[in-house]
Amino acid sequence: MSSRTARAAGSLAAAVSLSLVAACSSGTPAGPGAAPGAAPSSAAPVTIEYLHRLPDGEGMTKVADVIATWNSEHPDVQVTATKFDGKAAEMITKLEADVNAGTAPCLAQAGYAEVPSLFTKGLLQDVTAEAEKYRASFSEGAFTLMTVGGKAVGLPQDGGPLVYYYNKAEFEKLGLGVPTTADEFTAAAGKAAAKGKYIAAFQPDEAQYSLSAQAAAAGATWYSAENDQWKVDAAGSGSQAVAAFWQALLDSKSAIVENRWGDGFKKALTDQKLIGTIGAAWEAPLLAGDMAGSKNEGQWAVAQLPQLGDTPMSGPDGGSGVVVLKGCPAPAQAMEFNNWFNTQIDALVSQGLVVAAKGAMQTPEPVKAFYGGQDVFAELAKANEALNPNFPYIPTFPAIGADMAQAADRAGKGEGKVADVFTAAQQASVASLKDAGLPVAE
Repeated sequence: MSSRTARAAGSLAAAVSLSLVAACSSGTPAGPGAAPGAAPSSAAPVTIEYLHRLPDGEGMTKVADVIATWNSEHPDVQVTATKFDGKAAEMITKLEADVNAGTAPCLAQAGYAEVPSLFTKGLLQDVTAEAEKYRASFSEGAFTLMTVGGKAVGLPQDGGPLVYYYNKAEFEKLGLGVPTTADEFTAAAGKAAAKGKYIAAFQPDEAQYSLSAQAAAAGATWYSAENDQWKVDAAGSGSQAVAAFWQALLDSKSAIVENRWGDGFKKALTDQKLIGTIGAAWEAPLLAGDMAGSKNEGQWAVAQLPQLGDTPMSGPDGGSGVVVLKGCPAPAQAMEFNNWFNTQIDALVSQGLVVAAKGAMQTPEPVKAFYGGQDVFAELAKANEALNPNFPYIPTFPAIGADMAQAADRAGKGEGKVADVFTAAQQASVASLKDAGLPVAE
């Protein structure tokens, strides 16, 4: 993975598309997926189409096989799935065109940051009543990310809560404990830097998602509704706590500056110069891949994010849910399947997901081996449960990334301050909302 387009489940790998095609409104028979010996229905079964970007790679439980199980158990609600092999943005463009043409599927995968934009454009259905039936099945923080203005538009599938990755063996050599607070982290970073090691990297190219997630972990709520207007608070106290945390690390030269998706980051890991990093849950297998074949194998571990605010919390860095698109003629049945599919924990974990559903996730053996036998996914599940439950995105959130990255790049070079990143987020958020014709509370 070399860029933020690798986020979450969307573009982990290319795979053969599922050859299952049906229109959401069709009344085709159940076909081979029907349960053997099932009594014939007096009416044609409801057919639900699901468009996804899951990798469906080698060794994974195939989406087609999971859906075949549903179809065999639900002869009156038959589901077909199609894999979209393009980029996330291309899929969003396709969905908009399909909704406008009346040919959209009932269900589709969408990134959490994309959901508000889709809703504002009138492409999604309000399925709040149905979603409430299944709310208890999911992390509250992830469930909230599938709501816009209090209206639910689908259910969460996977999450990207922030955690802390660290080289346990190197920490022990340096006599360092795993930091649980910002102050402990700063102290440990200073001790490590004195020995030429670094327990954190400031990542300018990840400013938008990582730093916003850290602000969420510090208790911030960037966006809320006030009198039918958007209220923006991207530079408030939670964000300032994160800014002060990183500024101290940069000023003391206790953190290195590397773009997450640049070659320097991977080299610093492999060379054991960088022995710790704050990252999203979905990075667990990516970091293992970055360091495959090196002396790092078996040395790393995962811990909860150090407490950045008044209470221990994590923040959302990526992930996606399954939305119900406008025009779906069977939203209740679509949501029933949506809940069922997104609680097939073992199958989804095999696809590389850190699922949003509550329940035990079994760590894949290659991941467990890299992390010294640790039950990594159990630790990631704790982070899912600790997500800030009040950190929604605005419809124009994708538009603020460039300004944040530029400010972060300047801060990393010492030409600006980390606080400028959050000022940029504030200004770009307000400007993008106004440019989109959306009301903003001043």
